Amino acid sequence: MKKITMQDIADKLNISKNTVSQALTGKPGVSEETRMLVQKTADALGYSYPSTRKNNSNGQTGTIALIASIRAFSFKSFFGEIYLSIEKELKSRGMNLLIHSIDEEAAETLRLPSIIEEKSVDGVLILSHLTTDYINKVLETGLPTVMIDHHDPLNQADAILTNNRFGGYEMVRHLIEQGHKRIGFMGNIDYSPSYQERWEGYQLALRRHGLEQNKHWMNLQAEESEEDITTFLSNLEDGHKPTAWFCVNDGLGFLTITTLQRLGYSVPLDAAVASFDNGQLSQIANPKISTMDIDLNLFGRKAVEQLFWRMENKEEPFQETLLPARLIVRGSSEPNI
Repeated sequence: MKKITMQDIADKLNISKNTVSQALTGKPGVSEETRMLVQKTADALGYSYPSTRKNNSNGQTGTIALIASIRAFSFKSFFGEIYLSIEKELKSRGMNLLIHSIDEEAAETLRLPSIIEEKSVDGVLILSHLTTDYINKVLETGLPTVMIDHHDPLNQADAILTNNRFGGYEMVRHLIEQGHKRIGFMGNIDYSPSYQERWEGYQLALRRHGLEQNKHWMNLQAEESEEDITTFLSNLEDGHKPTAWFCVNDGLGFLTITTLQRLGYSVPLDAAVASFDNGQLSQIANPKISTMDIDLNLFGRKAVEQLFWRMENKEEPFQETLLPARLIVRGSSEPNI
């Protein structure tokens, strides 16, 4: 059987060999759409990385794989910073980075990238949420693996995480200290363990301060859409609405502010809004949103450190590292005295 080359992939897609190389080696310069197309074509044609990637006496490749869903890679302001930090840290250690998007079809069929299936890398970093079954498929290869910003009790692997419970608690405590006693919640707690944990921090803060936990103020299946937020806020009972909202991310925080304003409410005079992540949307909102800041560069460094430790300590118990979030107070959470 003829060995499939990068040129074969280039000819199949009518693109340059250089573009194929950039896509398959995780280098910048190609769009995510092109990268996905090249990777899918490579898998379909049976392309495999050459054995010359084995570059030392220990049989190591000198390469680490970074995989994530298409959705995760689309959040460039958040996960893009983590990716750049990972790349910088690996480069300082003399290692290469290969990135690979996991589309819905691959996730559903549990189809691994060839670089992982064929163990053409020394380790794997999994960025954000992929299905439990898919992550377990990666773990079954035996490659050292570290999850970033995601964990699950059924995935036995190291993880680098935000201390979401304490972060949620800290933000809600801030709102309480500003004089708020009726505090609502926005977030889909089934989408991510991070959102579930931030909700738990919200509940803990209310409970410790003896405040009401009203289920009608909790949008636990919140979608990041104007229609969903408008419907939820419009259906709240007049005269007994929250005076503050804690949102699990900046996207929901931004939508909550703009929806409240469109419905005739003043932020923060009628209702304060707070969120999580300190992304771009929290900074361009009017007023700017109080949020919990995450050190994304630290995320990347810690993930690489843990992966290298795991590569040398394969039999040690799995570890989860919690990184702190820092409260940033802005104009969206003025006192309500």
